[in-house]
Amino acid sequence: MLENLFGNSVIEKILFFLLKNEKTYASELSSVFEIPLFSVQMALERLEKGGIIVSFKEGRTRLYQFNPRFPMLKELTLFLEKSYTFLPENFRRKYYERPIRKRPRRTGKPL
Repeated sequence: MLENLFGNSVIEKILFFLLKNEKTYASELSSVFEIPLFSVQMALERLEKGGIIVSFKEGRTRLYQFNPRFPMLKELTLFLEKSYTFLPENFRRKYYERPIRKRPRRTGKPL
């Protein structure tokens, strides 16, 4: 939908994902959207160079989130929220609103 505006569809997917999930890491995006990790890493690098997102280490994992110091963050999130409403409902549920487990399962806990 916005790939012409942002340059490619991977950036669009990353921005929508960050809008709904706040933080993420490259391999999570790669597995959710079933796209090559290298494409995700290049898009994340491009967004970080532009100052739109920031990265930080949490343990051995590099996490990404919106840059709170980005001067147009409020306008960007409003634009993304409005655009998000035009996505098909099944697409939103499948990729952006699915329950993502953030904590590891306790050892020995039955499935």
